[in-house]
Amino acid sequence: MGALQGRDLLSLADLTTDELQELLHLAAQLKAGTTKPRCEKILGLLFYKASTRTRVSFSAAMYQLGGQVLDLNPSVTQVGRGEPISDTARVLDRYLDILAIRTFDQRDLEAFASYAQIPIINALTDLEHPCQVLADLQTIQESFASLSGLTLAYMGDGNNMAHSLILGCAMSGINVRVASPPEYSPLEAVVQKAQAIANGKTEVTVTADPVAAVTGAQVVYTDVWASMGQEALAETRIPIFQPYQVSEVLLSHADKEAIVLHCLPAHRGEEITDAVIEGPQSRVWDQAENRMHAQKALLASLLGIA
Repeated sequence: MGALQGRDLLSLADLTTDELQELLHLAAQLKAGTTKPRCEKILGLLFYKASTRTRVSFSAAMYQLGGQVLDLNPSVTQVGRGEPISDTARVLDRYLDILAIRTFDQRDLEAFASYAQIPIINALTDLEHPCQVLADLQTIQESFASLSGLTLAYMGDGNNMAHSLILGCAMSGINVRVASPPEYSPLEAVVQKAQAIANGKTEVTVTADPVAAVTGAQVVYTDVWASMGQEALAETRIPIFQPYQVSEVLLSHADKEAIVLHCLPAHRGEEITDAVIEGPQSRVWDQAENRMHAQKALLASLLGIA
């Protein structure tokens, strides 16, 4: 994993397919306790968006590696008062060893990376959520041993979660089908990038038909219908997205051994029913736990201690 040392992770596509597989292997080793890298490094968390799993999992992962965490809440730092990204990035570069940023605009993340020499991690932007997909792939691998040849059906908004899933599936040999209302489809540029990565070896499909997407799939995935910053649109979106709800009826079209994933937080009764998220096919809690293990692997790799 030395090839990742000092690099940024702004998009899942920043990794090669081999590097992605190596990260997943390391995450499994860390979870099993068969390898225990240690460091005395400092991770900064600069989160412009609310967070539970990302904040806690990154913090726990860094503490377990032996490092320290600084929570750089914008409301109590100068970035919340309009300090330019160029200034903040160059100062934090002198204090920290690695920085995870959760923000809105992907361009702001890229600006931080251009001014800082330390590794910058995308902890979520409106374009992508790559760290979540590392945990998702780890969870799928735990359930099916091999990723190659599986089919993942994603139901709902073609948002940042959909974008990173499309890329991650293409990189790991998983067929991916995204079912969204036509006006909420994932960005065509991301779909085309994933298709180029897949190079005809796996299927990358966008459809408006939820049943067609889920039929025979081994993994059924969903996310909220209104992402952070879109809460005012939630009520108007519900009737549009209702056909894409992951219910017991929709799940019955999937493979009989299919698992269900959700990146959380979940709006039960909207994008997923209570019966499904609490049902025997749900792997949502394993998926949430794996955020810590996958990010620990990422931190160890970028810091050069694994």
